[in-house]
Amino acid sequence: MDDVCNGATHLVKEGLADGNRLCIDGGSAGGYTTLGALAFKDVFKAGCSLYGVGDLTALARDTHKFESRYLDGLVGPYPEAEAVYKERSPIESTDKLSCPILLLQGSEDKIVPPNQAEMMHKALLEKGIPTCLKIYEGEQHGFRKAENIEDALDSELAFYGKVFGIDVPGAVDIKIDNMK
Repeated sequence: MDDVCNGATHLVKEGLADGNRLCIDGGSAGGYTTLGALAFKDVFKAGCSLYGVGDLTALARDTHKFESRYLDGLVGPYPEAEAVYKERSPIESTDKLSCPILLLQGSEDKIVPPNQAEMMHKALLEKGIPTCLKIYEGEQHGFRKAENIEDALDSELAFYGKVFGIDVPGAVDIKIDNMK
């Protein structure tokens, strides 16, 4: 996470990015990086997680057999390293979150199950943070249907438009919970 945060901060310092409108997005591991950067750092003003991991502990328990030991090499053996899993899980640090987050998820994702996005959405709602959860029926880990890929991109643009008060002509209608 430090690398993306340092890169974004450098762009702001060079005058190449607006620090007041700095956003981050990513899918899968990049979705985890997005949620982690928003939870553990104070660089970005909004973000979009596409089928990202918010709770490493739940992922260790819920992912399919093929991926079941994947986190052992990245985080540590589970359940022995459960404290590290909790420490590195964005959902465990929602008290530090303060910016709007869009969550995009496939309903049939077996690698990062939909409960990851649903739990994160619930935690953001409870904290009063502007958020939107869109679950794409029939999609798995990574969107494959052209209409869903297009909607995900359009939704992200509309989300940032609403968050930053930017008029986006022809924007899709998106409901952001907790948006004032």
